[in-house]
Amino acid sequence: MKHETSSDQKIINIQSKVFEKLIFHLQKRTDVQNIDLMNLSGFCRNCLSKWYSEAAKDEGLEIDYESSREKVYGMSYKNWKNKFQKKASQDQMNEFNKK
Repeated sequence: MKHETSSDQKIINIQSKVFEKLIFHLQKRTDVQNIDLMNLSGFCRNCLSKWYSEAAKDEGLEIDYESSREKVYGMSYKNWKNKFQKKASQDQMNEFNKK
């Protein structure tokens, strides 16, 4: 087992703060659709939710996908979808399907 140094813990704290800022930013930018994120970066809020659940499992915690989504979206996915999700345009879908 590796002994964690204080600088290792500082890096973990920095990464945690960056992640929290990313989540907060995405919660505020409801105008940015998941399809836009996928087309631009190859990941979206749902990907972050899956990664969150997987990381929790790696640490011995059971955080299901829907709970992870709520963490990432700042509300239930159903509520976010009803309030903010728009139908993807044909151009957006064409771009997505190219990948």
